[in-house]
Amino acid sequence: MRVAMFSAKKYERILLDELNASHKHDLVFYDMLLGPETVPLAAGFPAVSVFVNDSVDGNVLKQLAAGGTKLVATRSTGFNHIDVKAAKDLGVTVVRVVDYSPNSVAEFAVGLLLALNRKIPRAYNRTREGNFELDGLMGFDLVGRTVAVIGTGKIGIIFARIMAGFGCKVIGYDVRHSPEFEKIGGRYVAADGVEEADVISLHCPLMPETHHIVNARSLARMKRGALLINTSRGGLVDTEAAIEALKSGQLGGIAIDVYEQEAGLFFKDLSSTVIPDDVIQRLVSFPNVILTGHQAFFTREAIGTILETTLASISDFEAGRPLANEIAAP
Repeated sequence: MRVAMFSAKKYERILLDELNASHKHDLVFYDMLLGPETVPLAAGFPAVSVFVNDSVDGNVLKQLAAGGTKLVATRSTGFNHIDVKAAKDLGVTVVRVVDYSPNSVAEFAVGLLLALNRKIPRAYNRTREGNFELDGLMGFDLVGRTVAVIGTGKIGIIFARIMAGFGCKVIGYDVRHSPEFEKIGGRYVAADGVEEADVISLHCPLMPETHHIVNARSLARMKRGALLINTSRGGLVDTEAAIEALKSGQLGGIAIDVYEQEAGLFFKDLSSTVIPDDVIQRLVSFPNVILTGHQAFFTREAIGTILETTLASISDFEAGRPLANEIAAP
């Protein structure tokens, strides 16, 4: 099947060429994002593959359908960038990657927590300049601390298990309770129960119900000086509210691998340009903020599984087989 691969990075192209040997699809790579301006490039392609910052809204889908596209395959677990209902109305099937390597994201979240708490980036930069002072680098022991896990799916459970291994008390919030989470010693609390936590880590999907789940009100209820980790979706956090909480000292620090307005920034080299996003510029000016560019998923194991699953879904669609990873419209 002829497939337009949008947002295709060099590392993806190399792996896709290898993995596609057994699928034999005609892959055409585009390094730009899919959106209203670039959707004409997909004309005549029965399948289109996208990533998290591509825009697959109703307007784009209408143009895709008019150009003959029948399948949209996102190389991600999250699908908030796709209007699934509009796709269904237009007769366009949407598939995702349900499972790849939850360990990759969970382990990265732990890394962000350790780096934020123990001021590792600041220490690294200091010693590179010959400064071996310890002032301003004090953190706290994780053992005995309370860690709140918001979203206890596969990634959240792995993160909780690691935190339990550190000797932390683990609490969780999720609309669905997981016996596995409770088995490792996790205790479920109400939404406002996370106020007892020293660390809050977000692992829930972005939906209307979870949009800005971290906001001015919830930040005010948190324990003063708590640390916030987000490796899930940028829209879970009201960034402006987080900045105010950092300024007041209510929030002790934040480490994020995702950002609400990341679409125009992430996965690009902007080091020689002036970034016009004032919010992210203010955010990274704080000494107790760590920002990475959506790399939590980025391991050999995870990328290999993501790409193989995507190709397999396209093959199943072409052959008329059941689609295990199809996204059902709401």
